[in-house]
Amino acid sequence: MGNRNRKVLIIDDNQEFVNLVRKVLEQKEFDVSVALSGKAGIEKILSGKPEVVLLDLRLPDISGEDLLKRIKDIDRNIAVIVVTGFGGEQVAVDLMRKGATDFLSKPVDQDLLLKSVYNTLAIRDSKIEENQLDSSTSLERFFPFLAHEIRNPLHAISGALTIIKRRSNLGDELIKESIKIIDDEVEHLNNFVQECLNFVKPPNLVRFNEMDINEVVSIVVNIVSHTYDLESRRIKIVLDKYSNLPKIHGNYEEIKQAFINIVKNSFEAMPNGGRLVIKTSKSRNNPGYVQVIFSDNGLGIKKENMSFVFKPFFTTKQRGTGLGLAICRRIIVDHHQGKIDLESEENRGTTIKIELPINRV
Repeated sequence: MGNRNRKVLIIDDNQEFVNLVRKVLEQKEFDVSVALSGKAGIEKILSGKPEVVLLDLRLPDISGEDLLKRIKDIDRNIAVIVVTGFGGEQVAVDLMRKGATDFLSKPVDQDLLLKSVYNTLAIRDSKIEENQLDSSTSLERFFPFLAHEIRNPLHAISGALTIIKRRSNLGDELIKESIKIIDDEVEHLNNFVQECLNFVKPPNLVRFNEMDINEVVSIVVNIVSHTYDLESRRIKIVLDKYSNLPKIHGNYEEIKQAFINIVKNSFEAMPNGGRLVIKTSKSRNNPGYVQVIFSDNGLGIKKENMSFVFKPFFTTKQRGTGLGLAICRRIIVDHHQGKIDLESEENRGTTIKIELPINRV
């Protein structure tokens, strides 16, 4: 979802600060409203239902903690970013344990402000999706609970780490390396939680639109090449795109995610370099389908592991979640009524063939 019409409410009695933040957010097309007191903020929330609230800790009439509780009582899906002056970081971290998503310290850096709002919206959207999940399997019912239980302490850890970074001597290599380890592990856990949610996410038919598979392939290659910059210099990518490929009806973001997972797997399977061929065409065996084939000459998969490759949590990678191909299968087969097949031979490479219906029934 883009920024346009996404509602942000600023509750702060500092008019100068409010004007600055409002200008920054409106330049990015957010729908911004303002309240200069806690009482006015409650009225705005009841009438406008913002998605994100920027909440000043020190208001003339209501404490930040009390206002946070009242906001969550009105609508627990409203995400709150606590804004604090110098010295209020500990209180802000405590409020994150009580439901706030993030905190910012004054004076607020504009880039950090935007990053916080974007991240908060993403977390909010994911939580709403968690609450909407309705699955019959015990594993899938467990994932949203798992996500909730992991994400709450992760937010608190991230907030506490922000304070540690500000107050630590980053010239000390041991401290600097320790902070990096914490950062990396928090990111790893966040990615794991998101992959769990992606796996159980139901199809969103509202987001199904006409899409060009050739365009998706080009964008995915560009994304992964930048993500794996060093590896991409050693890997030759060959795109063989059928020029008159029919458009399909699908969820663009989901198809893109499935293709990213496949290309990333290929890159990781060729640590010393190699060749990845991506070919699009009409399906010869299944009229009414388009076909995308990903072929690499990487490490391949052992014969005894072939029957497990699409199973959740199966992985041979030291840092893998084992959900990448499981998510691909869920997106292609369950959400788009397509087909996905994998052929692989150890030390010879892997080929994944995907077929997607032009007109999803």
